[in-house]
Amino acid sequence: MNILGRTIAIGLFGLIAGAAMARPQSGPVAEPMDASRYVFQRVVYQNSGGYPDDKSYAQRLLRNIGAHVAATDGKVEIRVVSFAAGAKLFLMAKEDADLAKGLDGLRVKGVKFLICNNTLKGLKLQPTDLYGVTEADVVPSGVAEIARLQGMGFVYIHP
Repeated sequence: MNILGRTIAIGLFGLIAGAAMARPQSGPVAEPMDASRYVFQRVVYQNSGGYPDDKSYAQRLLRNIGAHVAATDGKVEIRVVSFAAGAKLFLMAKEDADLAKGLDGLRVKGVKFLICNNTLKGLKLQPTDLYGVTEADVVPSGVAEIARLQGMGFVYIHP
């Protein structure tokens, strides 16, 4: 094959390959998701705040946790460990009905919210200063609680 023939062959190959790649790909159609694809899950979420906009962070956090519960059809045990700026979620919920409703809705679905005692001491807060928090929700250390839960088989998520 001479140089002109090779050049034409390479050009045609490139043209055909380019056209094939430019075509819309028709692969298998994604099947609708259903909860049966998930096994029971144990998950610990870290909530250390989302400054500078703690409110929108709190809203996203609650929405994501709600979506997690819904996706698994409740086949999940979730603990949310709050420390540092994450305590603001419960302070804001005392004044914000939407955040309070979000917390209450998740609690009804079995989500357990835990708060770091070191944070409470540092901020000079009592559990009663925070929306829906009781003494039973207070853990000695948020970080140590996350590590303890991971040791018990909980998967760690930090949104």
